[in-house]
Amino acid sequence: MAHILIEHSSNLRGRIDLPRLVRAVHEAALATGIFPIGGIRTRAYETQSYCIADGHPDNAFVHLSVRVGHGRDLATRRKACEKIFGATCDELAELSGSMPLGISVEMQELHPELNFKKNNLHEYVRRRQAK
Repeated sequence: MAHILIEHSSNLRGRIDLPRLVRAVHEAALATGIFPIGGIRTRAYETQSYCIADGHPDNAFVHLSVRVGHGRDLATRRKACEKIFGATCDELAELSGSMPLGISVEMQELHPELNFKKNNLHEYVRRRQAK
């Protein structure tokens, strides 16, 4: 399981190809090989109210929260986080070169006893891949 939330400042509207960023991040998570395809969810949200650094209106941010299921060692989680961060930075490189932009990624491991799921996506994905 990996749930990836991409939060970004509203001053990036129209400056980011959001579907492309979501896809790149999603594919990077899949490429780690540690998350089952039926368990990955990637979505993006625009933040309307924010203050960054000195408060200048040109300042922008993109922050990813990656929530993963319990059970992977630190080295594995770190490697996955680095891959996702790298893909994010690659996707935003041109923008980062032209404006003040903070890019961050954090990974959180969910508590094994306080994480409930009901998911039939794995079976549907298997059937589609078998066709």
